[in-house]
Amino acid sequence: MPELPEVETIKRDLWPWLVGRTITGVIVGWEGCVDRPSVRGFCDQVTGRRIEDVGRRGKFLVLSLSGGRTLLVHLRMTGRLLVRDPADPWETHARLAFRLDDGKELRFVNVRKFGRIYLVRDPAEVLGDLGPEPLTDGFTVAAFGALLENRRGRIKPLLLDQRFIAGLGNIYVDEALFRARIHPRRIAGSLTSEEVGGLYDAIREVLREAIADQGTSRSDYVRPDGTEGRHQERLLVSGKAGDPCPRCGTEIERLVVGGRGTYVCPRCQRAPLGQGEERGS
Repeated sequence: MPELPEVETIKRDLWPWLVGRTITGVIVGWEGCVDRPSVRGFCDQVTGRRIEDVGRRGKFLVLSLSGGRTLLVHLRMTGRLLVRDPADPWETHARLAFRLDDGKELRFVNVRKFGRIYLVRDPAEVLGDLGPEPLTDGFTVAAFGALLENRRGRIKPLLLDQRFIAGLGNIYVDEALFRARIHPRRIAGSLTSEEVGGLYDAIREVLREAIADQGTSRSDYVRPDGTEGRHQERLLVSGKAGDPCPRCGTEIERLVVGGRGTYVCPRCQRAPLGQGEERGS
């Protein structure tokens, strides 16, 4: 968290605030948030550049700057980007702020210090290993099926692998697998063509609905103006252990799959034969 829908929402929110603005300075509260170049080089090279576009690749925000530089922001688990007035109190966990020529500040707030900021000439230096975008026209059901073919690992960890598909995270993988009636421990290559099609549709539907709801605010995620998303009100299984399944009424269970907390309906999503349920607390 944030996942694709949250980063897409942030991108759309930031676009009118940032495009055409010039960065006039940088305030660094914690040097560790700058991955590359050095902090001094970062501040020197970013100052004076105009923001020409705001995009997204997977879970990364991509800010195209004048002079052939690209600013990449990975929010990781707890990162936020907030547009503030300089007179507003500095947030407790604010790590860096960009001063803009309209008098605003773009602040990077990150409680757990996992998020990172990169300034690069070639975005592929950071983004080159990411898998396909699941909402593009080029990501067809046939392409998805080809990616799954002969895969021997479990389907949930595979969907979480950003080199396989870019942008999916724990919440939306659980939601998509539930809609497709697929247990997260299924071997990816064992899915039938019908199941592949159902999962493909479920992934795209879940992501589009979450974007329309401006993301899921269940812990740290907020939009750049500080408001929350709405999709937490529409989650079907994620975070709902003990609640009745919205489809059949069976109690939703929490498992651990690939080290991640996972929510399933044991009736709608039949466990693979011979695999016990590793329940989490």
